Amino acid sequence: MVRIESHQPRKQRKARYIASSHEKSKFLNAPLSSDLKEKYGKKTLRVVKGDTVKLTRGDNTGQEGIVDAVNTGRAKLVVHGVSSTKADGTEVPRMVDASKVQITKLNLKDNRREEKLGGGK
Repeated sequence: MVRIESHQPRKQRKARYIASSHEKSKFLNAPLSSDLKEKYGKKTLRVVKGDTVKLTRGDNTGQEGIVDAVNTGRAKLVVHGVSSTKADGTEVPRMVDASKVQITKLNLKDNRREEKLGGGK
């Protein structure tokens, strides 16, 4: 997270807005499910495209889906099956904050990510 001393909301928002790209990547961490916590010994992990997540907050609480896209600039995710209806009736994907989801299944196609996790204890 961006290290900032102030408790003022306007300065907190500004710090997130002007954060560099590698700092914004850290905003995309999400908690792991209990079985993944036991297996890998970590509490949180960065969400990537292809992970299966479960929504824990909002109108779609409890819904599970695969991450279709990750927007690092806005620190938001697009989850398959989570959408909003526009006034004209068309469905558009709804952006979800990474802190409002829980990772239930990992996408381990990336060898580097698999090595970093260590394959368990």
